[in-house]
Amino acid sequence: MTSSRFIEALLGAERPLVMEVKRRDAHGIDLMSGRTPADIVAGYEAAGAPCISVVTGRWFGGTPDLLRDVARLTELPLLQKDFITRRDQLETARALGASAVLLTAALLPASSMRSLVTAALRTGLTPFVEITGEAELEHVPHADECVIAVNNKDIKTREQDSGDIGRSLALLPALTAAGTPCPVSASAIDTPETAARLLRAGYRGLLIATALLRTEDLHAWPTVSGTRHAPAA
Repeated sequence: MTSSRFIEALLGAERPLVMEVKRRDAHGIDLMSGRTPADIVAGYEAAGAPCISVVTGRWFGGTPDLLRDVARLTELPLLQKDFITRRDQLETARALGASAVLLTAALLPASSMRSLVTAALRTGLTPFVEITGEAELEHVPHADECVIAVNNKDIKTREQDSGDIGRSLALLPALTAAGTPCPVSASAIDTPETAARLLRAGYRGLLIATALLRTEDLHAWPTVSGTRHAPAA
């Protein structure tokens, strides 16, 4: 396995949450509430964020400039969250300051997934591969160098559904068997209690956006040591 700042930061974190900068939710509702990216990044750093996800996809009001702006604000590893489908987008992501890129299995043919994972690694980017079913794992090469994440929502409805945490719980054994060092659960994680349940189940990281952008207390979200002693859900 090659070194990955993104994976190492997440695995070594006391609060292993990939905290997200996103302008709008899936329904178009503003999540910034008058804050600047600098305000949000400062809050995340104060809460011990190991990594930050930056949504550059236009569905959620993002732009490439947002990633560049966040990269200027922090030294934390950054995930570019967008629909990456071409190799030239990998070079752009790197130039904008990303350490990792989202690759969505539901949107990519198997051949494209294989080539993009390999190309990302050669570019020095960590593939953050998002799946919704076990069959999609068959098309992920170099799983031991990837973050593999379960999306608890439906990309086909632009993630406007309420999500299903049970999907993450059901797929965790398959992620572990695939060889990823860092299984992640993403989306629909709406409370600290849900987050704690997923960490206790064995997830090494969680990607959370809307709930963190709306919370009044980032420190209320779970830490690894806190979940270790928490009662089972």
